[in-house]
Amino acid sequence: MLSRRLILVAVLATAVLLFFLSGADDALTLEALKARQDHFQDWLAAEPWVVSGGFFVIYVVMAALSLPGATLLTVLGGALFGLGWGLVIISFASAMGATLAFLIARTLAQSAIERRFSRQLESINRGIAREGAFYLFTLRLIPLFPFFVINLVMGLTRMRVWTFYWVSQLGMLPGTAVFVNAGRELGDLESLSGVLSPGLILSFALIGIFPLLARRGVDYVKRRRMARRYGKPHTADYDVVVIGAGSAGLVASYIAAAVKARVALVESERMGGDCLNTGCVPSKALIASARQAQAVREAGRYGIEAGEPRVDFKAVMAHVHRAIDEVAPHDSAERYQGLGVEVIEGHARLQTPWEVRVDERVLSTRHVIIATGARPRVMNLPGMEHIEVLTSDNLWQLDRLPERLVIIGGGPIGCEIGQSFARLGSQVTLVQRDGQLLAREDGDVADVLAARLSREGVDLRLGWQAIRVEPGTAHDKAAHVLVVERPGENGFDIERIGFDRMLMAVGRQANVEGLGLDALGIPMRDDGTLDVDETLRSLHPNIWACGDVTGPYQLTHASAHQAWHAAVNALFGEFKRFGVNYRCLPAVVYCEPEVARVGLNECQANARNVSYEVTRYAFSELDRAIAEDRTEGFVKILTPPGKDRILGVSIVGHGAGEMLAEFTLAMTQGIGLNKLLGTVHSYPTWSEAAKASAGVWKNAHKPERLLNLLERYFRWRRH
Repeated sequence: MLSRRLILVAVLATAVLLFFLSGADDALTLEALKARQDHFQDWLAAEPWVVSGGFFVIYVVMAALSLPGATLLTVLGGALFGLGWGLVIISFASAMGATLAFLIARTLAQSAIERRFSRQLESINRGIAREGAFYLFTLRLIPLFPFFVINLVMGLTRMRVWTFYWVSQLGMLPGTAVFVNAGRELGDLESLSGVLSPGLILSFALIGIFPLLARRGVDYVKRRRMARRYGKPHTADYDVVVIGAGSAGLVASYIAAAVKARVALVESERMGGDCLNTGCVPSKALIASARQAQAVREAGRYGIEAGEPRVDFKAVMAHVHRAIDEVAPHDSAERYQGLGVEVIEGHARLQTPWEVRVDERVLSTRHVIIATGARPRVMNLPGMEHIEVLTSDNLWQLDRLPERLVIIGGGPIGCEIGQSFARLGSQVTLVQRDGQLLAREDGDVADVLAARLSREGVDLRLGWQAIRVEPGTAHDKAAHVLVVERPGENGFDIERIGFDRMLMAVGRQANVEGLGLDALGIPMRDDGTLDVDETLRSLHPNIWACGDVTGPYQLTHASAHQAWHAAVNALFGEFKRFGVNYRCLPAVVYCEPEVARVGLNECQANARNVSYEVTRYAFSELDRAIAEDRTEGFVKILTPPGKDRILGVSIVGHGAGEMLAEFTLAMTQGIGLNKLLGTVHSYPTWSEAAKASAGVWKNAHKPERLLNLLERYFRWRRH
């Protein structure tokens, strides 16, 4: 690939050099064209096909090589062929030449630019994929930017070649017509600046604004058509109706009420959604109980003999439900009604884009925000109909500690629950289809967690696939058996895992059923989530979505982040809409050791062809970790080669989630490792790992030449 690029560069450089050495640049002046106009006309009359074909090829080559003179050739074309044929020939030649320049830029530089500026290009390419044709058309209409620059810059994006060609063909047509028409009056033309007078540029600018006005017009027509189809009410009872009172819905309704909009919040089950009732709050309460049990078990490390802890599982679950009850008032209907939100209990269904039916009541609204969340996904294994499957929803109703617990899924939920139940005394087997835990994380990060889980007695079956459930036998000594398989040397290896209870932790699926979305033609993505753009707007301009129902990150803080955008865009989108940026979104797995990450890890950087270097700092070097005998894990920072800008941070170790906050702030505010190194941290604290990591990076990038000079200087001073 590199050799082909070098050959292409050599060919292009030779062509450009020959162009200037031949004196073609001197010949392509307005005076030269005017002086030889009669000669060109005679030549065209004698050999029309040769002149026309030769002109076409020369124009294509000059546009492809971005050589000066294309404008003058356009004028010459008008003088030779007239407005009609001249416009046809030059229009196609310029579009083809521009497309070749586009392809040359893409071949020579796109991959290198994407590696170096992946973060900046990511949002640009999203915009190109969505509205690239519109933006290119606007740029072509307004001749304020040289067309050759547009050709080269667009080649660095991921715009489709065909899209670039046909948009260029149409968009350059008005400007080409102006110059071709000027060529008809070549004898009266004193300078090229006369072609583009201020008035004409203003006219082009107005033409350029036309697509913006046209898009607004199309949106207006769509709204009118939608209004006629569904019968839009003349007035609305609410500014926004939010469906779902989980973390996303609560934040969206709070923001709407805070700016004095009239908002209704509809919830069919429990306020607080999954986070409060079946997710974040109960799982962290369970983890806290399990951590205390493990602390008793490991107290001997610190010279304190306590023995094996006695676990009262009913008391553990009482602690879990007490935590839920104490947090519940924060998410209660009473609190939100006090904030100005009308809370309505019932099942919501979109009757029209502006009407939400809640049981027998119909709410008319200007905007709808769908925040219905997600539920655990359950694999349909043969034989599973004979058992009660546990999920993160019904797990919290257990009143007896399972003696043998099998967990299918090695993601965050499977790891957190698996470690907790093992610490509380269950015999836990975790089956993961992938070859590592936490498939989205780097292997070295997941390996630290896997080693800890294994030491604590969790039986990890990595690379195994669950295939069916069978009744247990006397040999299995368990109520049920999970049959698993993996590829072996001679077909598949098969094993039987006895269990009393099974927890399914293989992901979540969006709650979109029963909302009336199909009737309104609102599409879903392949993964079942509701399809919205980067501003969280659906196919209908007044229907928005946020949280787990649309993804892509099923995290409470991600839902809240989206909810702000959904509420603000719904209420003020006619003036300004904001796209959601996930670049600095943190995520934490609350096992021990914790796994925390913000930004890119190595897997993602490699997948996106992002160049990076790794800085690693082991907790075995941190004084606080040594003092507490918690030295497993490390901090891993990705930066561009030779630069201190943070691309991403992965931490595995004690308190990783808390340490991640400093790096998240640094990335959000554009703070590099040099400034982290210059920040005073208390000693001895875990947060010193941030400064120490920056020190490792600095040591790898110390100015060797300057240090050599200083060494010589001090040697001279000593003598």
